[in-house]
Amino acid sequence: MAITSIKNLKEFSTANERFEGAHLLCPGCAHSMIVRELMNCTDDNLVIASNTGCLEVSTAVYPYTSWDTSWIHIGFENAATAASGAEAMYKARKRKGTLKDPDAPVKFVAFGGDGSTYDIGFQWLSGAMERGHDFTYICLDNENYANTGGQRSSATPIGANTTTAQAGRVSYGKKEKKKDMVAIMAAHGAPYVAQLAPNKWKIMAKGFQKALETEGPCFINTVSACTTEWKFDPKDTIHLTDLATDTLMFPIYEIIDGHELNILYRPKNIIPVEEYLAAQGRYKHLFKPENKHVIEQIQKDIDAKWEYLQRREEARV
Repeated sequence: MAITSIKNLKEFSTANERFEGAHLLCPGCAHSMIVRELMNCTDDNLVIASNTGCLEVSTAVYPYTSWDTSWIHIGFENAATAASGAEAMYKARKRKGTLKDPDAPVKFVAFGGDGSTYDIGFQWLSGAMERGHDFTYICLDNENYANTGGQRSSATPIGANTTTAQAGRVSYGKKEKKKDMVAIMAAHGAPYVAQLAPNKWKIMAKGFQKALETEGPCFINTVSACTTEWKFDPKDTIHLTDLATDTLMFPIYEIIDGHELNILYRPKNIIPVEEYLAAQGRYKHLFKPENKHVIEQIQKDIDAKWEYLQRREEARV
């Protein structure tokens, strides 16, 4: 596999521009950072499937495209279906000897938002994982249906204010906790699963490379800060992502072969979750006296999850 050498950020950021900057993603949207890191970490031929969502509608405004690679757009739920279908066709043609260049390395990648991954497309993703297709699925997790009005998804954290789980006199926002998609994908027996963040670019690039190098279905969940629905200044995207990882609201770790867990980033100073919540308009209602218990519960959940991850890593089970 033609892996791009990771030396420093300047070299890496200009290594292989196959995702053009002329797109219509919101200023400060982390989607483009994540996509560029994936496409710059390898020189292999890529076949990318992207379902309907922020990424698709902003990077392929007919007759223009930001994708300088093979790219498939498909319906909201079917990014995993498209990637696995293309991968199956490629293997069949390789067996039949009908490929023009059978020795050229080709990798199959699917991008989906959290709505299409955690909810609408879950059964298609689960099926592709169960069948064992050789592809990498990357969830751009901005924790809401950002393309269609900011509705809650099962990736939306408890306490967040969304258009379909609104905070007000009788509600503090979403009542349910965020689905643990990483654990679910690991339970499928996927050979490589990880949770990554674009502020830790070198960890993310290495995680992408591991997934591309690994034979079989791989899943990566990436935090993708949404300036529009999280309600923060676009210039603060990386600052928000730093807070997400340093409060452990979004811990960075990998799971190999469904059981071996490795923590990839340990904050030197763990920050209280209040700092992360206070930096976003979607949580401002939680700082009212009657909602402080929600912040306390979020912190307890974070602490419990971190303890669990550390025990899993130590036990190697």
